[in-house]
Amino acid sequence: MKKLLFIAFTAIIALQAAAQDGAGRNANTQPKNVNPVFDTVPPYKKNPNIPPFRLLQPDSTWFTNANLPKKKPVVIIYFSPECGHCQLAAQEITNSIDKLKDATFIWVSYYSVPEIEKFTVNYKLAQYNNFRFGRDPQYFLPTYFRVKFTPFMAVYDNNWQFVQSFEQGATPEVLATLIHDNLHNKKKHTS
Repeated sequence: MKKLLFIAFTAIIALQAAAQDGAGRNANTQPKNVNPVFDTVPPYKKNPNIPPFRLLQPDSTWFTNANLPKKKPVVIIYFSPECGHCQLAAQEITNSIDKLKDATFIWVSYYSVPEIEKFTVNYKLAQYNNFRFGRDPQYFLPTYFRVKFTPFMAVYDNNWQFVQSFEQGATPEVLATLIHDNLHNKKKHTS
């Protein structure tokens, strides 16, 4: 039931955002034959660049894509602290941290900052320098990626270009292979 409500909520937010985006534009500036409300291609598949996100961190500061370390692959993980699959992903990723240390992991949720912080403490995630956590109060990333399930993962190469997404998460081994291949210019862009 929670997943159905989550999907419905995501769809409503996406429709509202698309309608608001289109409402303020001049009709001549919109591409012909494109209805933003019914566009079925997610924004991340149209634009290979890392999205311009803005996350509220547990220390009340903002973390944006401009704060990312240069020339380092990025894995964006949209999660729910209550999601069992997200909890398992957190355990598996920390158990395989040696294979994943070359990438920056951005853990994003719509849940409250205290709930996100509790998740990071429970799974000992805050001890890793390559992990960042934050709340997406504008609901930008789940709309941008059209998230249906958590954990959703998107991998970007060391030039911050889209590599691959995983609608229901990925194993640390798959992530490690993508990170390693993209550090050594063996790109495999898929979705």
